[in-house]
Amino acid sequence: MGLVSSLALAGPVLLILLLGLGRYRSFPYLLAYFTTVFIYNLITEHYIPVSPATEYYWGMANNLADTPLMILFLTYFSTSRTFTRRMQILAAGYLLFEAIVVSVIGLNTEAITIIMGPGLSISIGLCLYFFIRNTKLAIEKRKATGKAVIVTSLLFGYGCYFLIYLLYYVFKAHIDANGQVNLGYMNDTFLVYYISATLSAFLMCVGLLIEYRRVRKLRELRITRRELSVIYTTETKRAVPLRTAMLDFDRELWN
Repeated sequence: MGLVSSLALAGPVLLILLLGLGRYRSFPYLLAYFTTVFIYNLITEHYIPVSPATEYYWGMANNLADTPLMILFLTYFSTSRTFTRRMQILAAGYLLFEAIVVSVIGLNTEAITIIMGPGLSISIGLCLYFFIRNTKLAIEKRKATGKAVIVTSLLFGYGCYFLIYLLYYVFKAHIDANGQVNLGYMNDTFLVYYISATLSAFLMCVGLLIEYRRVRKLRELRITRRELSVIYTTETKRAVPLRTAMLDFDRELWN
C-alpha cells in the first residue's frame, strides 16, 4: 500500500503539470502540497535513500507547510476578494503561530502535536464550508462539479488524517501500558493513512480533469473576448475618421 499510495500521490502532481494548471491562480500551492507529500512518502518507504535526520526534518517541514499551503490553495474557492484576503491573513497568522511554538518548544514531536491540531481543524472547517457550497451548486445548477470533487477529496483526506492525528499524537494509542511501541498498531495506522491518501489522490485526479475542462473553456472565452475587443476597437477607430470626413463634406455642400 505504500507503493500504491506513492503512485496515487504522483497522479495530481503529474496532472497539474501536464494540464498547465501549475501557473493557474492558486494551483501552485496545491502542486507544492502534493509534491512534498509525495516525496515524503517515497522517503518513508525508502524508495529515496536518505539519512534518518533528513527523513525526520523533512517530515517536520512537511507538517509545518501543510496548513498554510492548503489555506492558500483554498482561496481558489473563495467567493470574494475580501474573503480571499482574510484567508491569506489567516495563512500568515498561522505561519506566525508555528514560528512562536517552534521558538518556544523547539522543532520536535511535541511542537508538531500542538501545531497540527489547530491546522487540521482549520483545513477541515474550510473544506467543509466549500464542500457544502460547491456540492449544492453542482446538484442544483449543474455547475462547479470539478470544484465539488476537488474539495470532496480534500475533506475526505483531512477527515482521515484528523482521526490518525488523534490516535497517534494525542491519545498515543500505539504505545502500550508498559511504554513500549506496538508495532502492529503502528502498521495498521500507516495502512489507514495509505488507503486514505490513495482514495483522496484518486478523487483529486478526477476533480482536476473535470475542472480543467471548465478552465479551458474559460480561457477560450477570454481569448474570444480579447479578439472581439481588438476587432471592435479597430473598427471604431476606422469609423471615426470616416464619419468626420462625411461631416466635413456635408459642411462644404451647405456652404
